[in-house]
Amino acid sequence: MGQMSQRLRPGLEGLLIGDALGVPYEFHDPLDIPAASLIEFVPPKDFDRSHSDVPSGTWSDDGAQALCLLASLKHCGTLDLDDFSRRLVNWIDWGYMAVDGHVFDVGLQTGAAMQALRSGASPRKSGPATERSNGNGALMRVLPLALWHEGDDRSLIQMAWEQSLPTHGHPRSGVACAMYCLWARAEMAGSVQSWVDAEVVLRREAPDVGFPDEEVERVLDPVNASAVSGTGYVVDCLWSAKQAMDRAADFSSAVRGAISLGNDTDTTAAVTGGIAGIRFGLEGIPLAWREALRGRPLLEALLNEAG
Repeated sequence: MGQMSQRLRPGLEGLLIGDALGVPYEFHDPLDIPAASLIEFVPPKDFDRSHSDVPSGTWSDDGAQALCLLASLKHCGTLDLDDFSRRLVNWIDWGYMAVDGHVFDVGLQTGAAMQALRSGASPRKSGPATERSNGNGALMRVLPLALWHEGDDRSLIQMAWEQSLPTHGHPRSGVACAMYCLWARAEMAGSVQSWVDAEVVLRREAPDVGFPDEEVERVLDPVNASAVSGTGYVVDCLWSAKQAMDRAADFSSAVRGAISLGNDTDTTAAVTGGIAGIRFGLEGIPLAWREALRGRPLLEALLNEAG
């Protein structure tokens, strides 16, 4: 396994497994989620699983878009929004990077952005940009950028914001994506206070990147921790992942804790799983989950190309 592939694999597998684990539980109230020990790819028999036509162990739009981003980064050697956006359109239209070519559970903002891209909109302008357009659809896919990127912090922050633009144009999404990438970078560096380290870097670099001060403060406000609920709102998703990681002793407790929040379970678990994969390593991910993950040929092909 090449050096880049080794760098990519733990976080990427963590993201994909978290996503796939969360798919059957999506849209459920937290009171309806099974006990954490019972959260598996195949839910308990009496559980009314979401996406019942989707085979267990299948990643959703989260994983597919993350692989689109990684494939684009590897092909272009940088973040090329035109290339990345074409891959996103190929995903939604043709099932590119989707398991079995089956696309399901497309977010409203992403669907609107895809239509804009098909109509010829610039990928810098195609993402809805109102304050109400702050879903977690860019956050869920951004981790490959942090895993792949070897430049300075400011460049990583800028690219994290830019990759959000094709589907989520409001700067709040960009700030959340940047914070997540810096958090992942601090985890890869072995920091024992990775979130705090990421905050310091984000506050330092935000003015030069162009992030509005009020958006940085909104994303980083610790009051967000008091109301986490696993929803599709980008700030809540980020802080839900933080809470899951704060309470986690290992990979399985991290992603199960994320799913226990209910609501947007696949994305919360994908965002959490990426960080957990980095922190606990590949050996920390249960082998049964790794073996049950569907679509592995898509993942292995990308990792083999990574060298």
